[in-house]
Amino acid sequence: MPDEKLLNDKDINNKVILFAGSTIGNLVYSEAVALLKKSANLLNGKGGMLIGVDLKKDPNILHAAYNDSQGLTAKFNLNILDNINRELDANFNLDDFYHYAPYNPTIGRIELHLVSKKSQNVKVLGQEFSFKEGESIHSENSHKYSIVDLGELALEAGFKLKKSWLDKNNLFSVNYLELQN
Repeated sequence: MPDEKLLNDKDINNKVILFAGSTIGNLVYSEAVALLKKSANLLNGKGGMLIGVDLKKDPNILHAAYNDSQGLTAKFNLNILDNINRELDANFNLDDFYHYAPYNPTIGRIELHLVSKKSQNVKVLGQEFSFKEGESIHSENSHKYSIVDLGELALEAGFKLKKSWLDKNNLFSVNYLELQN
């Protein structure tokens, strides 16, 4: 059992919040700022945050990752409909939708969609929804950041970007954000 004194906030000079992976990329900008602001508040004026970020990169690399030849991302995305069927008494036919994941370079994000292969009606909790052929359900976003983008995001939330570590291919970064004083 650790010494109780070590658990007392008054005895901790600096804290570090770890936000591994690149989950911040699933948030729209305002949500990302809000998350970082909440994190800054948790630090009570002392410490920083280590955060993983998926970096902006060649759109062909992103396309290959989110539209993989094995169809793993498609299965992940279509699983949303399967969960809705189970949890919300829906009747989506997964074979009537396909996975589509384009990169939007203007806003720096991959957009996951489930596209209807035909005109159809689906019930969810007894309510009917109509889909036209080609109409999509926008299921997820995955924002990509440059180091400059992350620095601007950090400043808006009360941090400053102190240090970044990039993988050898510059695809991903781990970053230390320090509270602004």
